[in-house]
Amino acid sequence: MKKALLAAALMSAGVVAHAQSSVTLYGRLDAGIEYMSGIPQGVGANGQATGSTSRWRAESGDWGTSLWGMKGVEDIGGGNKVLFQLEGSFNTMTGAGLGGGGLFNRWATVGLSNDQYGTFTMGRMLFISNGDWNFDPFGQSNWSSASLVRGRNWPQSSNNFAYQSPKIAGFDFYGQYALSNATSWNGNGTTPQGREAGAQITYTNSLFQVRGMYDEIRNPANGALYGPGTSIVNAGNAGGGVFAASREYSAFVNVFLGQLKIEGAYQAIRSAGATGVLPGQPTTLDHEWGGVTWQATPAAALIAAVYHVNGNNGAGNATIYTVGGSYNLSKRTLFDVQVAQVRNSKTANYGLNANNPGTSTATDNPLVGHQQTGVYAGIQHSF
Repeated sequence: MKKALLAAALMSAGVVAHAQSSVTLYGRLDAGIEYMSGIPQGVGANGQATGSTSRWRAESGDWGTSLWGMKGVEDIGGGNKVLFQLEGSFNTMTGAGLGGGGLFNRWATVGLSNDQYGTFTMGRMLFISNGDWNFDPFGQSNWSSASLVRGRNWPQSSNNFAYQSPKIAGFDFYGQYALSNATSWNGNGTTPQGREAGAQITYTNSLFQVRGMYDEIRNPANGALYGPGTSIVNAGNAGGGVFAASREYSAFVNVFLGQLKIEGAYQAIRSAGATGVLPGQPTTLDHEWGGVTWQATPAAALIAAVYHVNGNNGAGNATIYTVGGSYNLSKRTLFDVQVAQVRNSKTANYGLNANNPGTSTATDNPLVGHQQTGVYAGIQHSF
């Protein structure tokens, strides 16, 4: 009898523990085929491309990053929970990790949450500038809100502390503060990341959603608000200069009209402390977009959008025109397609991808003043 009671007690304890803690493994695989024209070729003076060509290639991550991860939560009572998240990206076509921070290059966080006071997390995470995701008609696909700012909108951030408030009367607040881990608060060249910070306020109701956001990324070499050269050690940012280190002021809006969602945004990207800037290298950017998503059926969505950027100092301007859509075969699997074209002014050479600045073949940018056209189709499965 005593043994039976003991076994029952142990089984009950196991059930309680299981109810209070959980770990979830999840992921997403995105793959397809892509065609692109306006690809630079040839090597001329100063390594600049001399002509253009086109290519077909297998792609991974055009509609959304391929990733895998795990997250867990432990209910410790009183409305309090301990939580963690680990997430890394990879290339579905090759199986290789994308690097830029190691195995868990997107998320590696641990924190506490409270039903009344919100959630506090620490570690590596997507930087707050990724907050334009749900206001971008194409949801930060490869050819959308990061392309014309050369990756400024989608970096990751290490040494970060973040707070997410609960929603109160439709409002919620989210903030991040990332340390440089250098002896100089903003960065002094001894660490791969300068100080980073940002905050956003969002209001949501059944008819519309608006968000205001401020963020800044510091140059890890000297803490300035202007990046080094045409690359940056902090992986996730494709460009240098204003694209790598700067302040960003953003305003976003979604309008919900039944099957239609109208999305728009304006971003002012401003640098400071820039030295030795050559003509054609911008120190300020004005970036805006607008688009519409039509949920034609519960499974099918059609999307159209326009993205535009204008840089100072003779950098010119560029516009991406794009249409596409998705069809859900199930809750976890969809087909996707996108057709896009970027048109450059006579002094600009932005590409459809979030490429490094420059005119060499390695950048994949079209020739200065030329356009680039692309189309891809793929399948995405989530688990």
